[in-house]
Amino acid sequence: MEFSQHTLENQKLLGYFVLSIFLNSLGNGLTVAINLGSALWTAASVNLNHAFAVSLSLMMFLPAFLVIIVNSLILRKLSPKRIIGNLVFLTPFSLLVGYFSAGLSQLGINHLNLLVRTGLDCLGVVLIAVAISLYQRVNWMLHPVDDLMQIIRFKYFKGNATIAQLVVFMPPVIAIIVAVLVSHRIYAVNVGTIFALLFQGSLVGLADKYLFPSLKHQNLDK
Repeated sequence: MEFSQHTLENQKLLGYFVLSIFLNSLGNGLTVAINLGSALWTAASVNLNHAFAVSLSLMMFLPAFLVIIVNSLILRKLSPKRIIGNLVFLTPFSLLVGYFSAGLSQLGINHLNLLVRTGLDCLGVVLIAVAISLYQRVNWMLHPVDDLMQIIRFKYFKGNATIAQLVVFMPPVIAIIVAVLVSHRIYAVNVGTIFALLFQGSLVGLADKYLFPSLKHQNLDK
C-alpha cells in the first residue's frame, strides 16, 4: 500500500513536471514569435542570436550553461545530480522553444491585430510564470535560471519570488545592452518584456498559492 501511494505521488509529480516544460516552452515560443517582448532571459538570447549570428536554440543553451556554474558557486558545492538535472531540462526546453517559435510564426500569428498580439504576448509571460511555479515546486530538475531564482529566493530573500526574480533579471538586461551595442538593433523587447519585468515574479508567487495548492516546494537546497 505504501509503495502504491509512493508510486501514485511520483506519477502526479511527473504529470506536473511534463506540463511545466510544455507550458514554459510554449510561453517562450509564443513571445518570441509575436516579437512584442519576451521574458528577459529569452529576449537576451534573441538579441544575442541576432548580434552574433548564432542559432536561437544555442543561444538559449549557452547562457543557461553559465548559470549552472554560478549556481554551484552560490551553493559552494558541486552537485552532479543537480547539474545533470539542469542539462536534461535545458536540452529539450531549448529545442522546444525554437520549434514553437518557428511553428507559431508559420501560422501567421504576427498578422493578427495589435491588441490581440499584445494579449497573447502577455499570456506567454503568464504561461512561463505558471510553468516556473510548477517545476520549482516539483524540484526534480530545473532550468538553470529558475534554479538560480529558487536558490536565492530561499537563501537570501525569505521565499519572496518577486524580489528574487528581479535580481535574476539583471544579467539578461546587461546582455541585451551588449547585444544592442553590437547589432545597433533591439529584438524581443517590448510591452511583454515590461510585463514580465513587473509581474513575472508576482505571478510565480500567485501560482504557488492558488494553482494546485497541494503541491508544495520539495527538497530545497539553500
